[in-house]
Amino acid sequence: MLENKNIILGVCGSIAAYKSAILVRLLVKAGANVKVILTADAANFITPLTLATLSKNPVYTQYFDPETGVWSNHVELGLWADFMVVAPASANTLAKMATGICDNLLSAVYLSAKCPVFVAPAMDLDMWKHESTQHNLEKLLSYGNQVIPPGDGELASGLYGAGRMAEPEDILSFLNEAAKKALPLLGKKVLVTAGPTYEAIDPVRFIGNHSSGKMGFAIADVFTSLGAEVTLITGPTAEKSNSTLNRIDVVSAADMLAACETAFPKTDIMVMSAAVADYTPVAAADQKIKKNSAEFSLELKKTTDILATLGQVKTNHQILVGFALETENEEAYAKAKLSKKNLDLIVLNSLNDKGAGFKLNTNKITIFNKAGEKTVFETKSKTEVARDICNEILKLVH
Repeated sequence: MLENKNIILGVCGSIAAYKSAILVRLLVKAGANVKVILTADAANFITPLTLATLSKNPVYTQYFDPETGVWSNHVELGLWADFMVVAPASANTLAKMATGICDNLLSAVYLSAKCPVFVAPAMDLDMWKHESTQHNLEKLLSYGNQVIPPGDGELASGLYGAGRMAEPEDILSFLNEAAKKALPLLGKKVLVTAGPTYEAIDPVRFIGNHSSGKMGFAIADVFTSLGAEVTLITGPTAEKSNSTLNRIDVVSAADMLAACETAFPKTDIMVMSAAVADYTPVAAADQKIKKNSAEFSLELKKTTDILATLGQVKTNHQILVGFALETENEEAYAKAKLSKKNLDLIVLNSLNDKGAGFKLNTNKITIFNKAGEKTVFETKSKTEVARDICNEILKLVH
């Protein structure tokens, strides 16, 4: 759940700071990108070098380093983070967070953060039980922050009771559960097709197209980041997914049709971004065809329209999205395809648009819904385009 998440870890002055090193290691192992902010007192308990080595990122300790002239931009750090975790959170820092006191980098980043914030308190029993500490925690909760409760045990003072910072493994589990709840497509099954199909002429030659699969792979990765269980059916391509998903490799249009028909009944959302061949040879030769004559004729037949086939069996709970790559009368063809194939959305690409088309890292799209309403997007990277497509689909998810 934390793969590719950006996490700010704030470490305060507490003997429990030694656990922060373990927490950083667990977060990095889970695939998160971690940046650590140490308060001045925290540096008395654990060194920046230790946390920088484990996080593979520089450790932030102050707004401005007079020796290097480097300024730590608290606003950028706050906006970078998907989660902010303060562990250990001392009574002093909890009070600052509750009252808005901003006298160090950690409190400034907290006030700038737009992401969920978690605090894992660590202090002695009497400090934990004090009315002011409990009042501060109530205020933090009222702001929408989340508290990872401390455990009971032997404390640094020799007392026994509440106040021990939660174990790093428990904090990791807490963050995983929070990440799950924040995923809008958790429990949804998504089917994405990508790439070209190759239609065999003989064992050596084929009919194909220039599709790289980049767009479909980007869409699959975004859906995975939204919590969906993704199946990616792809034609021949050198592309690789950055996510954990179920990849099915196919070659021909017939192969892709069979794979789609098998997976579609259990699918909630399907995005057909593959560039499937419209025609295939009537018969493929068993042996390589020799060039014995000056001319060569090849008889072709239509492939089965996968989108139309799935549109005929689509149920009310399923969302079906198609792509239209056009060179003329783009909008008319896209709207006709939307209606004829029983789609919920259609994504229009025009080869006339600069930055759109096969093999590029950018794309320019227009999306039409069933009501005929269109949304036009600027030229963007295919990852950003994939997010735009998924956001439009999210509007249809109940």
